[in-house]
Amino acid sequence: MSCLKETDVVVIGGGIVGTAILRELSKYDLRSVLVEKEPDLAAGTTKANSAILHAGFDAPLGSMKAIMNVRGNHLYHELEDQLDLDIKWTGSLVVATNEEELATLSELLERGVKNGVKGLEILSPEQVLAKEPNLSKNVTGALWAPSAGVCWPFAMALAFAECAVQNGAEVITDCRVEGIDVENGKVAAVRTNKGVIKTSYVINAAGLYADAIAKMAGDDSFTIHPRKGEYILFDKTAGASMVSGVVFPTPTKTSKGILVCTTTHGNTFVGPNAEDLEDKDDRAVTLGGMDRIMASARKLLPNLPMGAAITEFCGLRAVSDNGDFIIRNSTVKGLIHAAGMQSPGLTAAPAVAEEVLDLLREDNHNLVLKAGFKGVLPEKIIFHRLSREKQAEVIKENKLFGRVICRCETITEAEIVAAIHAPCGAKTVDGVKRRTRAGMGRCQGGFCGPRVTQILARELGIPVTEVLKEHANSHMFYEKDQVTGEEA
Repeated sequence: MSCLKETDVVVIGGGIVGTAILRELSKYDLRSVLVEKEPDLAAGTTKANSAILHAGFDAPLGSMKAIMNVRGNHLYHELEDQLDLDIKWTGSLVVATNEEELATLSELLERGVKNGVKGLEILSPEQVLAKEPNLSKNVTGALWAPSAGVCWPFAMALAFAECAVQNGAEVITDCRVEGIDVENGKVAAVRTNKGVIKTSYVINAAGLYADAIAKMAGDDSFTIHPRKGEYILFDKTAGASMVSGVVFPTPTKTSKGILVCTTTHGNTFVGPNAEDLEDKDDRAVTLGGMDRIMASARKLLPNLPMGAAITEFCGLRAVSDNGDFIIRNSTVKGLIHAAGMQSPGLTAAPAVAEEVLDLLREDNHNLVLKAGFKGVLPEKIIFHRLSREKQAEVIKENKLFGRVICRCETITEAEIVAAIHAPCGAKTVDGVKRRTRAGMGRCQGGFCGPRVTQILARELGIPVTEVLKEHANSHMFYEKDQVTGEEA
């Protein structure tokens, strides 16, 4: 196999953890490359989760989850302005509906204080309903965590990646790892479908497949299994009858429970359930799962407005065999694991990146900070947020701002074109959707989907029949034989 390139560090996995690590690497005089098997970044767990920045009271004291959660939450407060991250610090409630659950809240409060979470307090039923008046009147109290928030996970992963690229790192998508070469007990190269990448270090941030990546290097020290979570998303019009922040039920041993939560874009969702699986590709939404989610959600929110539901989706969490994050050196020199990143992996990501760099520094004492690191991203134009006067100005400069492609979310052709041609630009319909929200409104792409497909084909210089929805072979249109009418 031909040599694709030589580098110092290869990061495997383009989710929130892998991209956060790549950004941290780009602060140093290192050649760093991230490889992602899918056509776009953040196409795994990062794209389908609860989008919550947890306060840190839930994880066991002293666990990597607890340590990374609290530190990560703090780092996002620093990063949100630098990277223009889409975050709302709403706070969160863990709601009790009986005396037994109320006792559990006291345990969570005590654990949270020991974990270093600030501002925790238990609210009375009256205080809870003052914050969230649509909740059940059976509420007996709630744990209030003011440092929690909601975010747009895909945009955060993209921001980490774009920041890394503007500082000299490289991102290669459609690049599946097929093997890791080890020489004399040390990493020597990563073999991919695009060629061999010679390297001194490999960071394993491969999510659900982190154990498979480890085994490629001869490390079978841990396993990862998937835990499925299903969700129901509601239209923005349901907001008045839903919640304004993050509302958890009292947790169980396996799950934080079916929650009701706002999003940064004004929608609301309920979910997820928790089902342990064997199949790492099972993303099917089930009737039974929907029934359980609705029944559980109604315990918190009795008047659930199901007529405003616009879509259902599913995500898979990467659960390690020890239940905690795995952030450590492998027995193979040069291989570092960042695995088992289930909740609160999203919150922990920037802290995990720091921890990985500490491990790398232990082995490479010559790491030197890069002069002139650019930690701030260029501002992007979001048309619907502009004043009428400013909208007229940008249309005058670029007429594509005057063409609204997605009516539900008021997304213009100019924004879609910019998303395609940006660093780490969109190559798929879902890539456009996650960068711009075209297709995320009430019609779920029914109007704008075909037009987005046409724009992608035009801007990428490919036939419409080659445009993908998301994964490989997820074609939007098929060309039929003009004579037989059958798919060519």
